[in-house]
Formats: sequence, structure tokens, C-alpha cells
Amino acid sequence: MTEFDLFSNLALGFGVALTWQNLMYCLIGALLGTLIGVLPGIGPVTTIAMLLPITFQLPPISSLIMLSGIYYGCQYGGSTTAILVNLSGEASSIVTTLDGYQMARQGRAGEALAIAAIGSFIAGCFGTLLIAAAGPPLAGMAQKFGPAEYFSLMVLGLVASVVMAHGSVLKSFAMIFLGVFLGLIGTDVDTGAMRYTFGVGELADGISFVSLAMGLFGIAEILRNLEAPEVDRSLLTNKVTGLWPKNSVLREAFPAVLRGTALGSVLGLLPGGGAVLASFAAYTVEKKLARDASRFGKGAIEGVAGPESANNAAAQTSFIPMLTLGIPSNAVMALMVGAMIIQGIEPGPEVMTKRPDLFWGMIASMWVGNLMLVVINLPMIGMWVSLLKVPYRLMFPAIVLFCCIGVFTLSNSSFEVYLAAAFGLMGYGLSKVGFEPTPLLLGFVLGPLMEENLRRAMRYAQGDPMVFVERPLSAVLLALGVVLLVAVLLPTIRAKREDVFVE
Repeated sequence: MTEFDLFSNLALGFGVALTWQNLMYCLIGALLGTLIGVLPGIGPVTTIAMLLPITFQLPPISSLIMLSGIYYGCQYGGSTTAILVNLSGEASSIVTTLDGYQMARQGRAGEALAIAAIGSFIAGCFGTLLIAAAGPPLAGMAQKFGPAEYFSLMVLGLVASVVMAHGSVLKSFAMIFLGVFLGLIGTDVDTGAMRYTFGVGELADGISFVSLAMGLFGIAEILRNLEAPEVDRSLLTNKVTGLWPKNSVLREAFPAVLRGTALGSVLGLLPGGGAVLASFAAYTVEKKLARDASRFGKGAIEGVAGPESANNAAAQTSFIPMLTLGIPSNAVMALMVGAMIIQGIEPGPEVMTKRPDLFWGMIASMWVGNLMLVVINLPMIGMWVSLLKVPYRLMFPAIVLFCCIGVFTLSNSSFEVYLAAAFGLMGYGLSKVGFEPTPLLLGFVLGPLMEENLRRAMRYAQGDPMVFVERPLSAVLLALGVVLLVAVLLPTIRAKREDVFVE
């Protein structure tokens, strides 16, 4: 793609993103994302899962712009809670609590919040530029994929998500297999036979993606948060001042912002990686590079600038495999794939050619949304502080009610509500014994797609399974999957991996 093509495509995207309707939904998404990031115990996965039923009534581009805004808006909002309350509103902001809260205790909360917002803005803009530049070549390459290559790519993606997942490798694989099994429940498209429904007629069309996501990431999260003790809100009585840092602080933080942006941009592409892995990796890098590592954990500005830049860059670049290959790299992207399917859009490289307005409109809206977030976040810090004073026990009944209404509206059936409740209890139980729900959701989304491409590849090869190793690209993808699997099962690497997650 030439430079002229890029500019003409971006012009098309801004023409879509700057319509009054899409600007309004971008603002709603940014505000909701910030709100969800600020309020501990909800998170982008839960929120997007709750809002999926609403997308039935919206135009595809408007709904996807809003859901995207929620995701990267959460990265901004999460820093507010981490810095002021020592609690991460969003998982990727956990590491920000280490130095951000210490800065707040020293009376430097405004400084920390400003650096987090500036770093997030720079990282978000760079990540979006990377999507615009890398998206078309990747989509062009993906259009040459056959069913064998797609099947192998999905296998590689699922294996990589296990490598990047926290906790036991065996438990992560178990979650993937359970997700694939749940995704295959319903009517077989080829034969019309009912599979694994156990005579329950409501399962003929399969398990609802929204019910599964709402249960695993909504209701289960609420149950987990009700167990958590109330947090210390003593700093919230102080007025946040000094929202523009001194030049010396900016000079100190700027290299960390650049390093965090570069690191997050790469890690956002990895299956199972995303914003959480990027923020922890950025903090580790800053600590290793610091002349005096003892400052970290005591209010080092680099401990805020690096991770906050990394998590926002990763949030942006995690859209690349979803938009170009149709492969979700994390739970949020799996929900985005679900939203596209709900809208009748097949995720993958065809989106760019068949729906260029949607592809480039989403990209342009990310620049607009990141600008909105900087403009609205710092001036509205007083409102976010007021919201943080509300105890979680007063909020969760409204969240549960909203979950139930959203699930019920899918098909006006109480069965969906019962299903979401069952998955909520299942998700809560799994978390208590150390099983992560994210691999399950990725398996649920990719399972039916893997089955479809497996069948197509076998039909083209007249039943010869060697087609997956005879086609060069498919063989390379499978080989990479095997290498990753063998590597993570080696005792030395497995021990090192567990040490990294503990640290």
C-alpha cells in the first residue's frame, strides 16, 4: 500500500468517524470506559459483555466504535483508582499502584495522574498509527490463506494464549478444550444433527455468546468483588492539585513513555498478552534500566509513565489480529468478534475490502477517542473522585440488574438469564480453584471457526490430513505451535515462567 493509499483511506475513516452520530458514540464509549476503569471490580470485559445486547439496535460501525472506546478508555480510568485508592479499577493498572499510590501519599497525585494521561495519549496515538500502517499488509497476506492455514493459525493462537496465560499450563488447556466443547453445542450446520444438547430445545442454536460472557466475566466478577474488603479511601478527602507536571518531571518521564509505548505495541499483538502483560513488562524494564532501582515502589515517576503507556499501546495494537485475521488476542477482542458476528459481519481480512468504511472508521475513531479522553479526563477528575467514594456494596445490585436485563433482551427468554447465572457460578467456582476464564472464551469463539476450516480443508484434500503439513505456511504455523508447546512444558522454562508471573 502506497503513502497516498494510506492517506486516502484515513480520509475515508475520518469522514465516517466525524459524523455526529459516530462522534456521540465515541464519546459515550470513552466516558463509559473511563467510568468503568475508575470503578473497581467491573472492568472492560464485564462492561462490553453487558452492552452486547444493545448493539443489536445500533449500526455496526457505531456499536464497534463505542465498544472500542470502552476498552481503551478503561486504560485511562484505571490509573485514577490505582493512584488515589491503591486499587486497580482495571487489571492492567495493578502495577501502577506500586508507585502511583506512593506519589499520591506524598501529595503528588495530580502529577501522577497527568503523566498517566499524557503517556496513555501518546501511546494510544502511536498504537493507532501502527494499526493503520500494518493492517492492510496483514489483511492482504491473510487473503491468501486457505482453510488449512486458517486452522493452523487458530491452533497457534490458542497454544500461544496458554503460554501467555497466568497459572497452570494444564489448567489453561483444560479451559480451552471446555470452551471449544461449549462452542460446538447446538445444531451441526452440515448434517442438521443436534449435538450435546441433552434434549434441551433452547440449546438447538447453541449457547449464547452473550450469556456465556456475561456469566463468566460479569456475574462471576461481582461475586469475587463482594468477597474483597473495603479499600482505604482516606486520600479522597484531599483535593487533587498540580495537574500539569513540572518540566523536570516531564523530561524524567518521557523516555519511559517511549519505551512503554514500543513495548506495549509489540506485546499487544500476542495472543493472551495484551494490556496486562504489557504494563508488567514495562515496569520490569524501567526498574532494570534505572540507575537507582530502590526508588521504585516509593514514588518513581517512571513506574507510572512506563506501564500506563504500555497498557494503552497494547490495548490499541490488540485490534490488529482481530481486524486483519479475525483472531482475538484476548477476552475483550473475543467479545469484539462476538459483536461483529451479532451484526452479521464475518471477522477477518474481508472486512477491509468489503467494509472499508467500518475498518478505517474504527481506526480514525481511535485517534478521536484518545483526544477526547485527554480532554475529558483531567478536568473531570473531581467527578471521578466523588464516584470512588461510593462503596461497592451499593453499586452491585444495579450491575446485576443491568446484566439480567441485557441477557433477557437477547431472545425475551428467561432461559438465557438462568444460563448466565449458571455460567456465573461456574466462573466463580473455577476462579476459586485457579482456572482462568479467558482461555475458555477464546476456545468458545475459535472452536466453531476451527471446525469449519478443518472440514473445508479435509474436503478440498479429499480426506487426506497431510494437507496441514504439505502446505508450507500451514506447516510453519503448526510447527511454531509445537515449538511453543514443547518449550512451555520443559521443566526449566515452566519454572522460569511461573517465577515471572509471581514477580
